[in-house]
Amino acid sequence: MHILQFCPRVPFPPTDGGAIAMYDVAAGLIRAGHRVTVLAINTPKHDQPADALAHLGPNLRLVTVDVDTRLSPVKALRNLLFSELPYNIERFLSDAVAVRLAELLREDDFDVVQMEGSFVALYATPWLDATATLPPLVLRAHNIEYSIWAMLASRTGNPLKKFFLSTMAKRLKQYELEVWQRFDAVAAITEADQQRLRQLGCHEPVVFIPAGVNLDRFQPDPAIQSKPRTLFMIGSLDWLPNQEGLDWFLAEVWPRVHELYPDLEFHLAGKEMPVRFRELQLPGVTVHGFVESAATFMQQYEVMLVPLLSGGGMRIKIIEGMALGKCILSTTLGAEGIHVRDDHDILVRDTPDAWVEAIGRYYHGQLPADLIGREAARTIARLYDNRRVVESFLDLYSVVQQRRVETA
Repeated sequence: MHILQFCPRVPFPPTDGGAIAMYDVAAGLIRAGHRVTVLAINTPKHDQPADALAHLGPNLRLVTVDVDTRLSPVKALRNLLFSELPYNIERFLSDAVAVRLAELLREDDFDVVQMEGSFVALYATPWLDATATLPPLVLRAHNIEYSIWAMLASRTGNPLKKFFLSTMAKRLKQYELEVWQRFDAVAAITEADQQRLRQLGCHEPVVFIPAGVNLDRFQPDPAIQSKPRTLFMIGSLDWLPNQEGLDWFLAEVWPRVHELYPDLEFHLAGKEMPVRFRELQLPGVTVHGFVESAATFMQQYEVMLVPLLSGGGMRIKIIEGMALGKCILSTTLGAEGIHVRDDHDILVRDTPDAWVEAIGRYYHGQLPADLIGREAARTIARLYDNRRVVESFLDLYSVVQQRRVETA
C-alpha cells in the first residue's frame, strides 16, 4: 500500500507523545513493507530538515511546507473578535499547505490518506465536492481537543483566562463536531475517546487503535542502576495540562512529602519548560530541562509521576515508562485509556493525601515497586507492541477501501 500521512509537524525526533505516535506508525508501516509519504507542516518550534526521516529508507518520502504557527497576541485577539475558527486551529491554516496537498493527490495514487489530529483535519474542506475521486480519508484522533480546553477552563480561577479557555473550548467543539463527519473512518487513541466520539455522533467506523511503543527503543540497560529514593517526571512542558499537573504536585504534594522525607529527591525533565519551572529553587528538586534520551533519564530514577488533572488521549510517556519496567504513580485521568490495574502494574491516586501516602509507602519499602514495574513491562509487551498497532491500522485501511468500493 501507499499511505499519505498528513502531520501537523515533522514527526521527528520522537521525543514527545505526538511525535512518537506519528513516527512509530510511519516507521512501522515501512518495516511492514508499505510505502509512506509524510506531508508535514514545518513549524518554527519543530523545524526539521528535508532529510529528517531519511534513515527510514527509500520507501518513505518526507514533504514539508513551512508555516509560521507561532503564537501572536495580535492574531489571537483578532481571531477572538472576528473569527469562528479556534485560534489554535487557525494557526495551522495555510494556502501553501492546501496547494501542496492537492499537488500530491494529483501526482500520486494513494491507497489511504491518514490525517494526524484536529490541527490538520481542517484540510479536508476542499475535498467535500470530490471525495469520490480521492482515496479514503482516515482521521487519527490523538485527543478530543475541546474537552481538554473545557477541563482547563473549569479549573482556573482567573476570570479572563477562564473566558478565553471557555471560548476556545466552545469553538473547538463546534469545529470538531463538524470536521469529524468528513472522514471515512476515525481511529480513537483510547477506548474512552472511542465511546465519546460515538456519543457525539461521529460516523462509523469509529475504532480504537492505541498508541504503541517500539520495544526495540525501550529495552532496559543493565548498566544503568536507578538511584534509590527518587521520584521523577518527564513530559512536554509547553502543554498546558502538564503545566497544570506539575503546579498541583509542587503546591499540594511535594511540600508535605519533603517535610516528611527530606532525603527523597524529585527529578524533573522536559522540553519547552516555562521560566517558573526552569528556575525552580525548591529543596530536594532537581530540574534537568530537556534530555536527549528519555529512556536513559527514566532508568536513572525509581518512581515515575504523572500528576495529570486535565487532558485526553493517551499518555505515551506512561507507555514508555512501563516498557522500561518503571513503577508509575498517576492520577486516574493520566492513566485513562491504558489497560492497567491499580496496585498491579501501576499506582492510581487522585488526592494529595493519597499521593503522599503512596510515596510514603515507597519511601519505607512497603510498596513493591519492582514487582509493579515488572508487571508494567509485561502489560506493554502483551498489548502495546507497535507492530500490533500497525496491523490494526492496516486492517482499518482495508475496511475503508472496501466500503469505498461498495459505495462507488
